[in-house]
Amino acid sequence: MTVERRYVDFRLAPGDVSAIRFGVSPGHEVCHAVRVLQRPAEHPLQWGWLRSVRDRVPREAFELFAVLVRESGYFPDFFTTTPTWDLEPADEAARLREVPDELMRVDLGKVVVRSTGARQQAVLRMLDDLPRARAMIADAWLELWAALVEPVWPQLERILRADIAVRARRIATDGIAAMAAGLHHTVEWHDGALRVELTQHGEVLDCRGSGIVLVPSVLGGGRCMVLTEPPAQPTLFYPAQGVTENWATDAAALAEALAALLSPARAGILLDAHEARTTSQVAADSGLAISTASHHLTVLRDAGLVASRRDGSRMLHQRTPLGEALVGAAL
Repeated sequence: MTVERRYVDFRLAPGDVSAIRFGVSPGHEVCHAVRVLQRPAEHPLQWGWLRSVRDRVPREAFELFAVLVRESGYFPDFFTTTPTWDLEPADEAARLREVPDELMRVDLGKVVVRSTGARQQAVLRMLDDLPRARAMIADAWLELWAALVEPVWPQLERILRADIAVRARRIATDGIAAMAAGLHHTVEWHDGALRVELTQHGEVLDCRGSGIVLVPSVLGGGRCMVLTEPPAQPTLFYPAQGVTENWATDAAALAEALAALLSPARAGILLDAHEARTTSQVAADSGLAISTASHHLTVLRDAGLVASRRDGSRMLHQRTPLGEALVGAAL
């Protein structure tokens, strides 16, 4: 059976760098933390994080959010409107307490039509008493944030900021089209538009007056999401680079990994890691035994500076955004 392809086109002027802005979204990460908890088997890169938080999940707050944020598909736009570069978690929580009734009514109505049974009835009860629902949602958000995301926010935010630094540098050196092509395999530059392939939604937006916000995500499950309806700024959420199974490593463990990192051999491997290479290629380029190169790559990976991925029978190694940021600061 042929699956119809759907695209959201964010139309931009190719040379207008000011049309692209980057942001972070604590709310997006909280929603996807709830999503990962519902289907942990589908998110192996989050298992390290899951082990650290699974014993402190606030049950009532989680159950409330699980009604609105299911395992996949739509969840209310007001959870993530509008990410900015300096958005703080406290700002997100405060904004949730001020969501206009009309916006809540529209977004919760979308959840209703996508629901059945007990879930649908629960959302209908929220619509019957919006002030109470708004307060419950904001309180639950704060509980979930404190239990699930705040303990790892320094590690998570470091990945987000490093990713943004790499993307911004790519725009400056190679242009918007080249940067767009590297965001995700479902994203491309097409006929003057940043095009995103989605499964359920297609739309064309003229962003030449308003621009677009690009938001990396760690907990977002490796997929892209969009915001296209006012009052939200046109927004594309995409998977941040450099997310490995160890991304939630605490600061003390990271400090130990970085202490082990500092050696001429590892510095040379990191400098040459701008392109994906096999362990054998790294060894040959560095003049090292394969076992020694493998050890150095493990140290770099533990420090979050190199990511490794399997390609058939080969293992390929390449700098993460954090590694890019470190190399960029040194050069």
